[in-house]
Amino acid sequence: MQRMGMVIGLNPDKVEEYKTLHRAVWPEILALISSCHIRNYSIFLKEPENLLFGYWEYHGSDFDADMARMAADKRNQEWWSFCIPCQKPFDTRRQGEWWAMMQTVFHLD
Repeated sequence: MQRMGMVIGLNPDKVEEYKTLHRAVWPEILALISSCHIRNYSIFLKEPENLLFGYWEYHGSDFDADMARMAADKRNQEWWSFCIPCQKPFDTRRQGEWWAMMQTVFHLD
């Protein structure tokens, strides 16, 4: 299992829309996330800075393949068409990232 953290900004005028979307995530999206071996997935919001912090645990063996399958899913692309305009990615993110991945510096079970 691999713990993963990521961060992105949230456009101030889209905060309520983003919250509304995530109060009722489409069942197909939840199933897709699970089928891509992601568990214990949470997104936290820090206001008024409007930072989103995502955390999940990856339980698969081929992260890149699972993420490619997720990105290719037509229903997920539709979901992202609502979520992506709400988000404000960091200029400092790595090439190919939307959410900036974070390094683990401490963990306690």
